[in-house]
Amino acid sequence: MDEDTPEGATPGGDGRESAAAGGPSTPPRTDGGTERADEPTEDVALDPWGSASVGDYADLFAEFGIEAFDEVDDEVPDPHYLMRRGVIFGHREYDAVAEAMANDEPFAALSGFMPTGDPHIGHKLVFDEIIWHQEMGGDAFGLIADLEAHSARGMSWDEIDEHARNYLLSLLALGFDAEDGELYRQSDNREVQDLGFELGSKANFSEFEAIYGFDGETNISHMQSVITQTADILYPQLVDEPKPTVIPVGPDQDPHVRLTRDLATRVRYFKVTEAFASFELGDDERQLVRAAYDALAGGSADADSDVRCEDAAEWLADYEPPESDRESVDLAAAKSSALDKLEAGGKEPLRPRVRFFDRNATDEAFEALIDAVDGEKRVFEGHVDAFDLTRGEAESLAREVEIDHDGFGFRQPSSIYHRFMTGLTGGKMSSSVPASHISLLDDPEDGYDKVKAATTGGRDTAEKQRELGGEADECPVYELYAYLLAGDDDELTKTVYSECVNGERLCGGCKEQAAELMREFLEDHQEKRAEAEELLDDLDIDLDSDRRGTGGEH
Repeated sequence: MDEDTPEGATPGGDGRESAAAGGPSTPPRTDGGTERADEPTEDVALDPWGSASVGDYADLFAEFGIEAFDEVDDEVPDPHYLMRRGVIFGHREYDAVAEAMANDEPFAALSGFMPTGDPHIGHKLVFDEIIWHQEMGGDAFGLIADLEAHSARGMSWDEIDEHARNYLLSLLALGFDAEDGELYRQSDNREVQDLGFELGSKANFSEFEAIYGFDGETNISHMQSVITQTADILYPQLVDEPKPTVIPVGPDQDPHVRLTRDLATRVRYFKVTEAFASFELGDDERQLVRAAYDALAGGSADADSDVRCEDAAEWLADYEPPESDRESVDLAAAKSSALDKLEAGGKEPLRPRVRFFDRNATDEAFEALIDAVDGEKRVFEGHVDAFDLTRGEAESLAREVEIDHDGFGFRQPSSIYHRFMTGLTGGKMSSSVPASHISLLDDPEDGYDKVKAATTGGRDTAEKQRELGGEADECPVYELYAYLLAGDDDELTKTVYSECVNGERLCGGCKEQAAELMREFLEDHQEKRAEAEELLDDLDIDLDSDRRGTGGEH
């Protein structure tokens, strides 16, 4: 099929390599990292099935709420080299996974691959991330997104079977422990399909229109495959217990992560919030009322506190929040609405508590929650207020009661995002341009030749290279070192980078070294693929599907 080559896919998408392989518009790193200053884009579109084009990764932080990974990298025990080099640039709530990892608590990692072509060096990023999390003690899951490949790409089942085998062989060859982890096909996992059905009851078509651009021409199976993907992402939490789970992906797969995080919340029995009085506050309003209460009561939650709603309203009227709190919040609107609620509350005491809302609970589960709340509490028709529990204790209690009464108790999944690789010929990698990418099935000599023929960030002449230095941050060959060829050897990436930008390294010798390393990698990988054949044949995964389908574009 004439399509862009998948990068590392989530369950439900095949991430795409972009011409913009860099990150936020910051100066190039000099430590062997991969940050590049790219032209910013006016609009950022994240399409799991389209051709990704992210000109400035900083846009993702502002527009979609993806957080910079360097804010949590100090919390990660022995971080992977993709983290150390800035290849993994963003995350959603990865601190929960890092905390579990550091404390030897349960966590999981899952990603999936849409079998539309051969696995290649872009997929290796995700393979490595899954394997590293497994080595760090996590439960590891790898899935073949075959339902999506059939519904969204029109792949025949015979084609899917062939490609699925190749993906799994490479994953095993790179070190995935199949005895300790789990590999599956979407079409064969009934638990995933049943979970998808339940999640689908909380989603609607207007969301699909807004998130994915679906319209009246979108086939129903494609929509169904999206819900299956959300079930894939939450599936690790059906195994043993709900736990922090990370989904390693390219940024174009973030729509799946956002939808799944929303659905994971919607199916919960209870919603836990912080409250201060009988009325309910929005998140932004709550932040302001908290500031008022802390100022007037010194942070005390004592029942004898004499802070009243009208007191808080008077204080808040003159309050100017710190600059850091104004970045992503419409504080004017929040302040106005909070003042209205406080003034309407009059002399009602203002007192912190946690509030359990009945969202989807059965009557029995709601009664069990009431009984389980220790200390002072107030019970209302649709919620319970508890005065002696912290927010964390309340969250744990709500999840425990939910699971005891046949609920899912899901935690919102976490995610990490890696930069796209540039094609060897410049621009984006594409399966329709064989010279632009290296397949993990390529003959080692072909891999050598592709690297030797690759575009570089070098100057027009050797003299200019020595005088001005090369542009490592614009070089697909340097990316090969940083993303793959140097492995865990940070000193090699630093040396290549430094020698390039200082004019000590010329492109011919640099490409020769990279080409040799690529040939060695492919030789070793394909030997290990051959060894993995027997292991794959022994696994309980059907790679000879008896499904029937239309076999063409839908």
